[in-house]
Amino acid sequence: METITASNVTALEAQATASSFLVDRLPDRISASTPILDGPAKIWHVPVILAYPLLGVLGTVGEILVNANNARVVSFTPIDKMLAAATDLAEQHRDVIEAPLP
Repeated sequence: METITASNVTALEAQATASSFLVDRLPDRISASTPILDGPAKIWHVPVILAYPLLGVLGTVGEILVNANNARVVSFTPIDKMLAAATDLAEQHRDVIEAPLP
């Protein structure tokens, strides 16, 4: 029987770690979303999303993996791939993004 120990890092801390990682690397419309814990692996999976004010989330552009014991980033979707995915999503939603505010 396997014993799963609790994470030392909360979901909020994992999200904050991912956000800090993103802030210096990608534009402000790209952010960390709600983490999902993989307990046996002791890893938080943090989706990286593209979102706009008033429009909300347009989609997921990548993922950051955060160690659930020490809150360190252990892996991430390459920055250029996240940026390319965000650019593609923005282009798909260009009409809504550029529409006048109500």
